[in-house]
Amino acid sequence: MWIALIIILLFLAYLLCLKGRNNHPKVHLLRNWNYAHRGLHDTDRPENSMSAFGAALDAGFGIELDLHLLKDGNIAVMHDSSLKRTAGIDVAIEGLTTQELAQYSLLVSGEPIPLFSDVLQLYQGKAPMIIELKCVDGNHAALCKAVCKQLEGYDGLYCLESFDPRCIHWLRKNRPDLIRGQLSQNWMHSKSKMPWILKVIMTYHISNIYTRPDFIAYCYADRKTFGTEICRKFWKIQGVSWTLRTPQEYGMATKEEWIPIFEKFIP
Repeated sequence: MWIALIIILLFLAYLLCLKGRNNHPKVHLLRNWNYAHRGLHDTDRPENSMSAFGAALDAGFGIELDLHLLKDGNIAVMHDSSLKRTAGIDVAIEGLTTQELAQYSLLVSGEPIPLFSDVLQLYQGKAPMIIELKCVDGNHAALCKAVCKQLEGYDGLYCLESFDPRCIHWLRKNRPDLIRGQLSQNWMHSKSKMPWILKVIMTYHISNIYTRPDFIAYCYADRKTFGTEICRKFWKIQGVSWTLRTPQEYGMATKEEWIPIFEKFIP
């Protein structure tokens, strides 16, 4: 009897941990769009490039993009911290100033690496953005503060997300007016060196008690995890599905009412 009672109490405690915030007045607006992952990139247009973002805008899509904090406090658009894969040089973007970043260009097209301000000027509220915050070495607070400063006065629809719960907690505490989301996946199947306890916390959304997200952005292949199902079906938290790479995945995800982030095909 006591064991059963303890199990029930633990389950109820877990259930309460998973609660998010599902009353933000603008979340429903995000559902009306498809989002091009790192822009509408292809063999000629690099990911996270101005040409990819422009192509997505011309095609009537929203975008997903990744932000890093530069050494001088400016914000650059890049997925990896290292420039090796996208610009051919193994340099950490966080160690560069805006002026130093301008010395490098994206492979394939030779375009400059964009600044966040460039994207804001291009979009001007014409389509929504899913903005991923890429914090490194504990710079989550500085990154969040710098990004929010650049977004001040921006008249357009956007949301902010991160794999790091510290970013989402910062937004919860300092900018509760903004739409915030927790990125995750099934870390239990990952080769990541993340400690086992953190894998459990992030896979099963236990960090929600700390972040209270407006949405959860979860790997499409992992979307049926127990905690994710509770978040969406019990607590009614909006889901964002990444990254959809076939029309079949897109059809299934949208049927299940996930907000779609896609690449390698046109919905």
